[in-house]
Order: sequence, then C-alpha cells, then structure tokens
Amino acid sequence: MHLVCLDLEGVLVPEIWISFSEYTGIPEFRRTTRDEPDYDKLMAFRIDLLAQHKLTLPDIQRVIGSMEPLPGALDFIKGLRDLSQFIILSDTFEEFAKPLLAKLGQPLLFCNSLETAPDGYIKGYRLRQQNGKKCAVTAFKTLGYRVFAAGDSYNDIAMIQEAHGGSLFRAPEGIQKEYPQFPCTEAYEELLAHIKAFIGS
Repeated sequence: MHLVCLDLEGVLVPEIWISFSEYTGIPEFRRTTRDEPDYDKLMAFRIDLLAQHKLTLPDIQRVIGSMEPLPGALDFIKGLRDLSQFIILSDTFEEFAKPLLAKLGQPLLFCNSLETAPDGYIKGYRLRQQNGKKCAVTAFKTLGYRVFAAGDSYNDIAMIQEAHGGSLFRAPEGIQKEYPQFPCTEAYEELLAHIKAFIGS
C-alpha cells in the first residue's frame, strides 16, 4: 500500500501569511517556514506582530476566504487520486484551513489549532504533537504503508527524510542547496511523475 504525504501552503495553496502580508501591507508577515526553521520562534514573532497591529483571527480568516488553490493544484489532486491515497500534513491551523480544504475537495488534513481570546486575538497555539509531520510518516510506516512525502519548507525536511521516498516542491534555492540529496520539482506534472515512478518501483 502506498500513501502520499503533502505539505499544504506553497504546494497546493498560496502561503497564508504572505497573502496576509500583502493584504495588510505589513512586510514582516512574509516570514515563513521557508525562512525560519524554528517554528516556535516564528509563531511567537507572528503573534507579537498581530498584537502590535491589533489584528485578530477574523482579519486573517477574511484574507483566507478570498484565497484560491494554486494554478494547476486541482488537476494535480485529481491525477494523484488516480494513483494513490494521500494526506496533507501541515503546520497550519484548523481555524485557517477549513475554507481552503473545501476548495481542494475536502482532502484529509493533519494540522494544529489556535488558542484565541473571546475578542478574537490569537494568544497561542497547540501543536498536534512535536515534530508532527515526521511522527505521522513514522506511524504510517508502522501500518504497512510505503510513504512518499513532498513539501517546500524547512518544516517538511524531517518528513521527507523519514519517508521511503520524496522530493522538494518549488523550494527556495537556499533549502535546495542545504538538501541536495532531495530532487526538487517545479511543476505538478513533474511531481506526479516522481510519485508514479515511486509507486512503480
């Protein structure tokens, strides 16, 4: 049995925080896991920045509601479903992901959750578990799956390393140079070809 594990942002949908940065005009929100490997540090920075600018969860959700899947993502998902079961492993939050999943055809998602005050301010977050992407791949392997993983950021590296096979997808040049052992695909057709070759191996 095969299972494909995919990141969400940057792979199937645009980066939420970059879209929010463009909406608010606050460039600091552009910093993502492509730039900062320490997720706790990154989230603490984001929560502080939201408080400084008096921005709440509903402000972010309004931006997310206007977002669409990346061009070609829906056709990629259709082609992938013809090959294999897949699951999205993401460090995003349930409170962010719901409208995006509806536009992607409701794929299965493992992600985290936010701690929000009654007035809508984000106070913190709860990880599903530490190193959740890698742990999920490890668990799938114990269930007898051959796992292929793909993502674009530092927080995807551990799951790609843990999987039986995998690749980066549209990863920044810096990440590609740090992890030259992983192929990096730039187009959905190319990623689908890698997955097909993995399943056929």
